[in-house]
Amino acid sequence: MTAPAPPSGRRLAEKFALVTAAAQGIGRATAIAFAREGARVLATDVNGGKLQELAGVPGIEVQRLDVLEDRAIEELAASVRPTILVNCAGFVHAGTVLDCTGDDWDQGFRLNVRSQYRTIRAFLPGMLDQGGGSIVNISSVAGPITGVANRFVYSATKAAIVGLTKSVARDFIAQGIRCNAVCPGTVDTPSLDARIRSFADPVEALKDFIARQPMGRLGTPEEVAELCVYLGSGESVFMTGQAIILDGGWTL
Repeated sequence: MTAPAPPSGRRLAEKFALVTAAAQGIGRATAIAFAREGARVLATDVNGGKLQELAGVPGIEVQRLDVLEDRAIEELAASVRPTILVNCAGFVHAGTVLDCTGDDWDQGFRLNVRSQYRTIRAFLPGMLDQGGGSIVNISSVAGPITGVANRFVYSATKAAIVGLTKSVARDFIAQGIRCNAVCPGTVDTPSLDARIRSFADPVEALKDFIARQPMGRLGTPEEVAELCVYLGSGESVFMTGQAIILDGGWTL
């Protein structure tokens, strides 16, 4: 069963959104959904070639950005002032604490957590100058909501994102800033596909991923994007500091 096609509208008219890791997966779907809803979108990604596939989509501008490069983030923040920031960059490290090297730990926190700290710190002043804004951080159910086997570093980083989110929300709530975290379950993305193909039996691995979903299917990037649209829109103005679960009932 596939998800129904979302309606088109102007829920984000006059908004300017910056989306990281927008070349594929959840970031790409979010950039497209935001543009569909009337936002001006700056889609960024370290993969400049893949990002160019979005260049012809109405409402979307593209720019290569490595969220691990502090200077690049600061230079971009000096030239643009988004009213919505969606932090999608991240990666999944497989293994337990015994499989985690110091480099694995550092890389997980650099890409999954520190990148969000850097983008928020860089773009928040512009939001404050404009009287407010919405920050959406992609976390996961793995870590802050439930324990998942062989996801030690990943779970630690995703739990940290929820703490980061709540802290930003609390500190700037009176200044018009909202900050929320989206906690998806298993989503059918290119990243997941690459991990599935790394198994000795990819067909069986896919079956195992689906089997843990009570709805009998994986989530889609577009479904996560629709939640991001809601969080960026005026429909969610009374919501901040929340870790919102979107997992097809996995953690029930």
